Amino acid sequence: MDPHRLLGFVAAVTPLSLIPGTSFALVSRNVIAGSRRDGARVALGTVCGLLVHATFAAVGLSALVMASARALTAVKLAGAVYLVWLGISTWRSAKPSAPPARRRAWRPPWAGLGGFGQGLWSNVLNPKAASVYLTLVPQFLSPRAPVAPQIAALAAAHATVVMTWLLILTTVVATARDTFQTPRFRSLLTRATGAVLIALGVRTAAA
Repeated sequence: MDPHRLLGFVAAVTPLSLIPGTSFALVSRNVIAGSRRDGARVALGTVCGLLVHATFAAVGLSALVMASARALTAVKLAGAVYLVWLGISTWRSAKPSAPPARRRAWRPPWAGLGGFGQGLWSNVLNPKAASVYLTLVPQFLSPRAPVAPQIAALAAAHATVVMTWLLILTTVVATARDTFQTPRFRSLLTRATGAVLIALGVRTAAA
């Protein structure tokens, strides 16, 4: 692929990747509740979600979803419900003295994937991630070359940018957590993260 097109895409997608959003909140949530490794799992899941969108775009499925109002609404609402559920569960986990549940709480089938699953599904169910590959990516494709290899190169560059940023964020959040390691501070951070996830879910549903 033309290096100039690739560098131009990186310059265009980097500011979009740095805007705080769902991945930002999920990395914070998992690092605060666990460790840097948990934040890295979210980053890996997020990148895999981007690659799913890149694959869909390469075969035309993303265009089909974005063209169908019903399909787009279904994806958007599913993503919103997922974010709100994550936000509520995060908020509730901040209670240090919550009594143990007598019955096993319901968990979605993908809950066993942990941070990786959260990063993956929050990205797959995010219409904005799909729109990147339908509005931004085509501007950097050459009509004189096969489309699929070009999308693969751009997706790899996008994944590298996102992974680098989320790993840096993981280190920053882990450092802050270790510096202010008190139950009250962790509870406040956890509640704040839960509130952000709920707000993102509501915004996604209302958009």
